Amino acid sequence: MEFYDELGHKFVLNNFIDLNVINQPVVTERREKFSFFFGDTELVQLAFSGIYIVYGDMAMRERKTLHFDLLHQKQLVEMHFALSGSGIVLNKLNGNRYLFTANQMNMHYTPAFSGKGDFEGKEHYRFFEVHFTTDFFFQLAKDSSPLLMDFAEKVMVGQREVSRQHLPISMSMHQCIHEIMNCKVTGGLKLLFLQSKCIELLALQAQAYEEAAGKTPGHTACKSDHDRDCIYHAREYLLEHAQNPPSLTELAKISGINEFKLKQGFKEVFDNTVFGYLSDYRLGQARDLLLEKKAIKDVADELGYSSVQHFSTAFRKKYGVTPGKLR
Repeated sequence: MEFYDELGHKFVLNNFIDLNVINQPVVTERREKFSFFFGDTELVQLAFSGIYIVYGDMAMRERKTLHFDLLHQKQLVEMHFALSGSGIVLNKLNGNRYLFTANQMNMHYTPAFSGKGDFEGKEHYRFFEVHFTTDFFFQLAKDSSPLLMDFAEKVMVGQREVSRQHLPISMSMHQCIHEIMNCKVTGGLKLLFLQSKCIELLALQAQAYEEAAGKTPGHTACKSDHDRDCIYHAREYLLEHAQNPPSLTELAKISGINEFKLKQGFKEVFDNTVFGYLSDYRLGQARDLLLEKKAIKDVADELGYSSVQHFSTAFRKKYGVTPGKLR
């Protein structure tokens, strides 16, 4: 891949894992840091058995328009998850324009790309992607869901963009991404773990698109971009203050939206209630801390539970086992 800005600064990046490595039945991992003319980037790549995972964090120093040429692009179907940051990307080869915003996901098949992206300055762009080789994707899509089978047919005839609709990343997807990025499984089981999580993500994404396709237009709480921005701000504030969360009334005032729109809009965007989302987030954190061998009481205190008993009850209801048995 090569990219350059409007001033002619150019950089060629040849550090991507090639297709031969992607098809090998072992996990190949590469972690690197780059310092470009426009900012700094951390990049993690994993490849195994027809799956290529890449995720990273790009910190922009200033507002830039970057031109991209992806040379010898692989035949891969991509699931893209924008974790933070926003921007606009234009593919000149097909004229399609992609607007990506935080907490949204999509699926693409783009065998070639030449275009540009507009990025704001002093902002972190965090992304997570799972790519399937077309052969492996066809195996997964066969006799699966109508949506995935339709995707596979479009890929077979070379349709570049599989879906133009962006949907919010659900809590289940966030949890799955978190588990992949923080995988502590080693040896041969690592391949099995990562493969199962990538397939789980594909199933979650396909389900989200199936549900979105089945919904008929009607009354929605989020009638404008401003309303959606308020909902996303509410989510970020809620997670930043997970140990001492605000009330719904307080959160609505902080987010600049009324309480009704907050409750209804949060459910529309994240498919969960405000405090249902918070509970899932805290319990996900608790699970990770327990697996790191932290004491149950310390975990309950750190995440703001009123008592160990309250924490244990919520944990058992979510995961089907007590915190002690998980450890």
